Amino acid sequence: MTLPAGPKTPSWLLNQQFQADPFGYMDAVYKRYGDMVTIMSGSTPTVHISNPLGIKQIFTNTKEITARGALNRSFAPGTGNQGVLQLDGLRHKHRRKLLMQAFHGERMQACGRRICELTEKIISQQAIGKPFVAYPTIEDITLRVGIEVVMGLREGERYDKIKHLFASIIKYSQSPLFEILTKLPFGQQDLGQWSPTGYRLHLRRELFQSLYASVQERREQADSSRTDILSDLIVARDETGEPLSDEEVRDLLLSPIFAAQDASGTALAWSLYWIHRLPSVRERLLEELDRLGESPDPMSIVALPYLNAVCNEVLRIYPTQLFTFPRLVESPVEVMGYELSPGTVLIGNIYLTHQREDLYPQPKEFKPERFLEKQFSNYEFLPFGGGARVCIGATFALFEMKLVLATILSRYQLGLVSKHPERPKFGGLICYPASGVKMVMYGRRQHQGQSQPLVFGSV
Repeated sequence: MTLPAGPKTPSWLLNQQFQADPFGYMDAVYKRYGDMVTIMSGSTPTVHISNPLGIKQIFTNTKEITARGALNRSFAPGTGNQGVLQLDGLRHKHRRKLLMQAFHGERMQACGRRICELTEKIISQQAIGKPFVAYPTIEDITLRVGIEVVMGLREGERYDKIKHLFASIIKYSQSPLFEILTKLPFGQQDLGQWSPTGYRLHLRRELFQSLYASVQERREQADSSRTDILSDLIVARDETGEPLSDEEVRDLLLSPIFAAQDASGTALAWSLYWIHRLPSVRERLLEELDRLGESPDPMSIVALPYLNAVCNEVLRIYPTQLFTFPRLVESPVEVMGYELSPGTVLIGNIYLTHQREDLYPQPKEFKPERFLEKQFSNYEFLPFGGGARVCIGATFALFEMKLVLATILSRYQLGLVSKHPERPKFGGLICYPASGVKMVMYGRRQHQGQSQPLVFGSV
């Protein structure tokens, strides 16, 4: 076996360096070792690849390289033991198909106006002249959308409880206190609700119980006219023709809602940051939106080329996930000239692929125009991963991004509170804005044939 070069630093220290400055760490590793790097985890070599040709090999060489669900077991506490991330083979393929049918066609079109309504409702609650943090505000929108699309719930006691639990789990897991406490001795042990890990597990149990109750209730009150994912799963049959168990249905609900809330919310928060940091981007977007008139059809908004380019550039510079889900070498295989042995783990580094000078000149600069000038392959631009483990809601995530942004930009005048660059902070798979993107509402924006200038007032 011939492995690419890599740092000899102990893995625990590399992890600390990464946590402190993820992008700086990855840029430094790439500069020293190139686009294939070996990181040792005990005796297991993990090869990180940021070359599009190498990424294509690991996505398409499915005989020697597999995307085993067991490699994602660290996500099981949040996604369930029977969630789509943990499944393999025919079960995985079958469940993905069940989940993905809700994110395409007429269903997706039907919820377009609802996304705009929810965005308007929540953003309109911001007080004029008073700063607010965009990230949790946007996550409130994406979580509501996720619960409605996945579970078909809009209001009521169960809706409120499930929404509260999903929001609490994300907020608690990203809190500085939780990060500090879990690094202390015994910090990752379940010592009851007063311990950080114990409290998170308590929230998880509460969420699982609420979802399970929803599954049982829906099974007792089956309604063929419903068009949400939960209703689809209730009547679905597995690959052997048997109904899915209540536990499996519950677990399959988790990933789509968490992804809708966290990944989509993060991408939208970064979008607001870049759009309001670069006035030329904002003005061009408003000109494009204004040409559609005052109450455009959601599908007309989604088709706008510059809006699409802006969303893609947001996802390029800060992808919703920094890495692909891991793959495992099952039999000897050659990747980019290296002979790799069984047991080697392969991970596509999405961030570094998106930072390649040969693909994206001046990669640190926010330039949406690059997506108008060139069509990138699925191995060059892969913000939602790729291959068998590509995000099931990728198409819907872009759809939602465009409609939320269009609603906010066309109807409200916002500004950034700080002139300092927003710093990314890594959590789980995602790099979210460390300050949450602090903004201020200046008032409603009147539609014009041409975009009006943004007038900043005193705060």
